[in-house]
Amino acid sequence: MSTWETILATLTSEFSDLNDVAHTTRVSLRMALATLLGGLLGWEREQHGKAAGIRTHMLVALGSALFVMAAEQMGAGEDAMSRVMQGVVAGIGFLCAGTILKGRSPGEVQGLTTAAGIWLTCAIGITVGLGREATALLGTGFGLIILNLVPHLISRFEKPEDEEPQ
Repeated sequence: MSTWETILATLTSEFSDLNDVAHTTRVSLRMALATLLGGLLGWEREQHGKAAGIRTHMLVALGSALFVMAAEQMGAGEDAMSRVMQGVVAGIGFLCAGTILKGRSPGEVQGLTTAAGIWLTCAIGITVGLGREATALLGTGFGLIILNLVPHLISRFEKPEDEEPQ
């Protein structure tokens, strides 16, 4: 076997994880959907002027999906998959912690909603990576409702600041 034949055989072997059309389609669909759903949540955050926007959320969802898909492709059992998910969630906690800022006055904290959104985006990515696309769509829908509708509901029930309690 010549050097070039060895190189070609090695390259073919290294890229053999997507070995049939059905599997390639499944992996591509999961990666695209995780990226899209993460992007929806990131777009909402970006529209509200938050630092963690579209690209951050897309990368978190895609990365989370890739971690579980890679483990699944390697034949990971339930125990191993559980450890992978635990590692992803623990790791995303560090990213989320970086979005939280404590103000100077007591009780002044910023970035908690953004951190929770990144955490949710990670969960959505994991869910898509596990092949639970409908559940991920539903979770994204609930997340968008929470981020968009709940603030309007809260503002309707809050007392105006200039109104003194009697």
